[in-house]
Amino acid sequence: MIEEYDGQFSYQTKKTNLNISFNRIAFIFFIFVIISLIFSTKAVFLGTLKNKILNKNLIISEFRSSIVDRNGNLIAKTIITNNVGINPNLAIDKKKLLINLKLIFPEKNIIEFEKIEKNLNGKKFFYLKKKINQDQLDELNLLGDKSIIVEQKISRIYPHENLFSHIVGQIDDNNIGISGIEKSFDEELKKNNIPLRLTLDTNIQYLIREELKKYEEIFQNLGSAAILMDINSGDIISLVSLPDFNLNKREEISDINFINRVTKGVYEFGSVFKTFTLAAAFDENIIEPQTEFVDLPKSLTCAGFPIREYDNKIPSNLTAEQILVRSGNIGSVRIGQKVGEEKFKLFLSKVGVLDEINFDIEEVGKPIKFNWGKCPLATASFGHGITTTLLQLAKAYAIITNGGYKINPTTIAKTRNLKDKKKVLNDGVSKKILPILRKIVTSKEGTASLANVKGYEIGGKTGTAQKSITGSYSKKKINTFVSIFPTSNPKFVLAVMLDEPKTNKDYIYHYRDGSNIKYKGTPFNTAGWTTVEVTGQIIENIGPILATKY
Repeated sequence: MIEEYDGQFSYQTKKTNLNISFNRIAFIFFIFVIISLIFSTKAVFLGTLKNKILNKNLIISEFRSSIVDRNGNLIAKTIITNNVGINPNLAIDKKKLLINLKLIFPEKNIIEFEKIEKNLNGKKFFYLKKKINQDQLDELNLLGDKSIIVEQKISRIYPHENLFSHIVGQIDDNNIGISGIEKSFDEELKKNNIPLRLTLDTNIQYLIREELKKYEEIFQNLGSAAILMDINSGDIISLVSLPDFNLNKREEISDINFINRVTKGVYEFGSVFKTFTLAAAFDENIIEPQTEFVDLPKSLTCAGFPIREYDNKIPSNLTAEQILVRSGNIGSVRIGQKVGEEKFKLFLSKVGVLDEINFDIEEVGKPIKFNWGKCPLATASFGHGITTTLLQLAKAYAIITNGGYKINPTTIAKTRNLKDKKKVLNDGVSKKILPILRKIVTSKEGTASLANVKGYEIGGKTGTAQKSITGSYSKKKINTFVSIFPTSNPKFVLAVMLDEPKTNKDYIYHYRDGSNIKYKGTPFNTAGWTTVEVTGQIIENIGPILATKY
């Protein structure tokens, strides 16, 4: 049956629950996506921020600026290294692991592996190797053993190991400088990103150290030291003290034989002080190089103690110049007496040998207090009983020969105006003393002919002193030679010291003046036959570099 409507057609869609549910789900999904994006963005931001904070903290607390030599060569650098340890609790097959470790670390000895095996059988984490190289690290990673733990650490490395040990110094495990430049410039190295540039020359440092080590074998000395310095600026080009140590090992060194013999060791240097006596007389215009001293005795007595010539062949009549060339004790005493106690003391203060020096590192020695008087003046005139450091000795010789200008020895490269230097000695001192120092090397009466390297115009003074042990003098010696070159236009001072050298009956001496004279065996344990020989060899090796670079 069909019903009829009033002529209008109407249709109404039916809203179902299905459509309502879909809209709600879409809305909820949209909200979820937005919230996820917000949280993800925040997490990434916080993670980035955290990394930035960590990196900033690492830079402040762990990184140190590099230290470089005068030519930009690296001396010290901070890098990221890998340390490898083992957690025994995570080891599955300890015997197999130990076998693999022996294959990976063939350099470790039996005692070291016995310790590793003992630790493996324990329960505590232990370090297997610190600062491991990449090849060994790769081999360990290939084992896939979960007990092997690798940690990254910021480390200070010293590419040249022993070469600069006494001047650069060390840091501790907390990144704090504990000696040398690392200690003195601790804050600057932590705050600065710019490398700290030193005045040292790596090549020259290496050559000097090699010669000192070679002659340790020849003369069997306890230790040795050398300092090479620009006499006009005070820039130290090389500073070596033996024995030295590997900075990368961070060892605690208590043996006094490892003392810095250039800066920390305080010694009687003997006859090298005679140069000061004569220079003081020149500074006071008391005598001239040709002033004559007649009827000089072979010995004197002071406070009941004899003062003798070291060589009975020294004539009784000598000029002031000849007294220094022949290294006369009695003549030096007479010159010292003419200068007088107060003026000689003042002169030694002006050249900087009496008081503790202000230097770049804290490891400096303090000269033993000298009780002045008539007899002490006499002994000090020829270098007996008075002490200083090799650093201060080099400084004093620089002042005496650079025109009388005060200098401050330094290992830190910096711009300075040499025109602003302070003059502490009279003009004539250097002009009078330099030709005499040259004659000590060139004349047959001089004590340093073995250092007459052809072409370098070397001058200098020897010093042989007995070591004072427990208040009395022993047969052990300190042999020193301080050289200046070239004497016609002085640029460098090189002070070399041998601590307790011995004679060598088989050593062949070669004279370096072009004469081809040879001599076998060390006739006397004096500076003229030990330290002078070392100095001559050093200058032969470093001379060409100095001539072309400086």
